[in-house]
Amino acid sequence: MNVPRGHGPPTGRALAGLTLAALGVVYGDIGTSPLYALKECFGKAHGIPPTRENVLGVLSLILWSLNFVVSYKYIAEVMRADNRGEGGILALLALVKGRAGRRRTLLTVLGLCGAALLYGDGVITPAISVLGAIEGLDFATTALRQWVVPVTVAILALLFLLQKGGTERVGRIFGPIMIVWFACIAALGVRGIAQEPGVLQALFPWHAVMFLIRDGRQGFLILGAVVLVLTGAEALYADMGHFGRRPIRLAWFGLVLPALMLNYFGQGAALLQRPEAVSNPFYALVPSGLLYPMIVVATTAAIVASQALISGAFSLTQQAVQLGYSPRMTIRHTSERARGQIYVPEVNWALMVACIWLVFTFGSVTRLAAAYGIAVTGTMAITSILFGVVARERWGWSWAKVCTVVGLFLVVDLAFFSANLVKFVEGGWFPIVVAALIFALMSSWKRGRARLSRIMEENSLPMELFLSDVAKRIPHRVPGTAVFMTSHPGGAPPVLLHHVKHNKVLHEQVILMSVLTQDVPYVDDADRFDCEDLGQKCYVVNARYGFMETPDVPAVLRGLQARGIAARPLETTYYLGRETLIATAHPPAVPGAPELALWRKRLFILMSRNAQSASSFFNLPPNRVVEMGAQIQF
Repeated sequence: MNVPRGHGPPTGRALAGLTLAALGVVYGDIGTSPLYALKECFGKAHGIPPTRENVLGVLSLILWSLNFVVSYKYIAEVMRADNRGEGGILALLALVKGRAGRRRTLLTVLGLCGAALLYGDGVITPAISVLGAIEGLDFATTALRQWVVPVTVAILALLFLLQKGGTERVGRIFGPIMIVWFACIAALGVRGIAQEPGVLQALFPWHAVMFLIRDGRQGFLILGAVVLVLTGAEALYADMGHFGRRPIRLAWFGLVLPALMLNYFGQGAALLQRPEAVSNPFYALVPSGLLYPMIVVATTAAIVASQALISGAFSLTQQAVQLGYSPRMTIRHTSERARGQIYVPEVNWALMVACIWLVFTFGSVTRLAAAYGIAVTGTMAITSILFGVVARERWGWSWAKVCTVVGLFLVVDLAFFSANLVKFVEGGWFPIVVAALIFALMSSWKRGRARLSRIMEENSLPMELFLSDVAKRIPHRVPGTAVFMTSHPGGAPPVLLHHVKHNKVLHEQVILMSVLTQDVPYVDDADRFDCEDLGQKCYVVNARYGFMETPDVPAVLRGLQARGIAARPLETTYYLGRETLIATAHPPAVPGAPELALWRKRLFILMSRNAQSASSFFNLPPNRVVEMGAQIQF
């Protein structure tokens, strides 16, 4: 739930409410990693036995990885790089885009790759979190093993059905659940540590260093499992706009980090006492009489764990639409009080289908863990690079400071990424395939829109010539207002030219409306639009929206009344152009238009046909819209 603009940082009950909701949305993913992270570190894939030296070394790696990557990199540094309160890799890209100069193309490609990888992460997170909790049934009794996958699928389906309620409502429900979860795992951890206090020696980083030196290649490759404790760090940054920095930091240091470390150390203590607990060290901590209740709590928390990536995917999609990297989609605002509370049905159902397919295909946490990591670490590395550009270009950091801080980030990020590359064949290919598909869609849409925009600009007429022609011909003026939507301010759009050519009339009041997306999340109401009087009751209006806002053209028309331009709703007609694109291998040359391969053209046309209608996206009244078609060789 966003703090309204114009208010100071939240305090008191508002801060407590935001912190509680952040627990339910932001920290579900990283909070449930104890279900499977340590188990995978000592799994058969790595071949590292749970000896005392190995357990202390892995625990030390987990402790210092969490503190460096989450506490320092994301909480202390990256979250400072907010775009007017909004976070996430596309918000970060918007910060650097205007200052990149010749590096703009490379930075844009990097940003799109990071966003695409985050979608891949969003597909895997719900599947592995819920499956990790339900596998407790198998730990309790092998007789229930056959129910693990069906129960997981049913829970995932229910989770995605709940999304239409909005992040605020979900956060209020999930926040108290996560308090119970963190209290439970902390208590279990304390119980384990009390039985084997020697596990606290892992607090010293020396054990992590010695582990990496002693085990060599195996020690390095185990970073591919250690990274599981970091899942959710990038989503933490992407969800920053929902809650703000302060509640997220308060929740992390006040509850999440202490509870996680207590539980990991408790699991380590269980391994030191009973090496056979390696099959599932989390549930080995639970007293036998509380096993089934804990499975219920863990399953509920796993449902929450999926929320961070799902809500992050919604925010990421809205940013992509507004920044021109995605076709228009249905974006529903689910809160009247809080900006940024949205639901995107197309993304929700696509994620649901992909998650359920993953569960059926992989069937276990161990196999899914092989698919995890590449997406997370790839996005983390790209975020580090973009952060470095922001620090240098916007904050004025010296090159020495940028290279030191960002270089340290990249050493850690790339170490985790390299350790995960060996899992490509076992399942790491999946997030790469998802990311490649998303990147192809986003880049094709961006280039396709640029080409179409240039074609439409070539077919438009300078407004001065159009007005002089109107003054000469003096077409019949009919009562009412005509609003012509155009993406080219200053020129007479083709839809206006066709209207005058075929209908031989012009409304007594003509408004050329352009909706422009700014590289900020929200635009102040005072800067919402500007208006230019062209004479003969023709006006050019440029409406500005941030990449976290949804355009509302009728609201802009209402605002024009203060400028003396009255557009009565029942006397206003909106004119839209509907282009039928024809993909050709050798289209007419268009100066300045980017060239596209034939497959990209066909992909762009397919996305265009399935995009949300312009009338819905701009909130135009359906019974006041006229569409005029044209065929374009694309």
